[in-house]
Amino acid sequence: MDFGNEYLKIVKERFESVKKLGDKTISQLSEEDIHWRLNESSNSIAIIAKHVSGNMISKWSDFLKTDGEKPSRNRDQEFEDDVSSRQEMITVWEKGWIILLDTLTS
Repeated sequence: MDFGNEYLKIVKERFESVKKLGDKTISQLSEEDIHWRLNESSNSIAIIAKHVSGNMISKWSDFLKTDGEKPSRNRDQEFEDDVSSRQEMITVWEKGWIILLDTLTS
């Protein structure tokens, strides 16, 4: 048995299951829901999705060539509530997941 490939397969399956939970949650949200915040100190779902995606893009791009944060990441901008629609949030969310899952596949 090739333990490295088996481990990678399990890791990828786990990430895919986490993504599926996020996708199911997002599918239940309205345009208004994605911007709702408990209070001024909390983040909306749109902001959280944008931040998670930015983190995945930064950490998983060029995974074996560069380490950690990429200079192109603007982390502070990820916390600006400038996502205009649910569909735009989904596009941002998917971009991070595509990079992560493509990296694990390659």
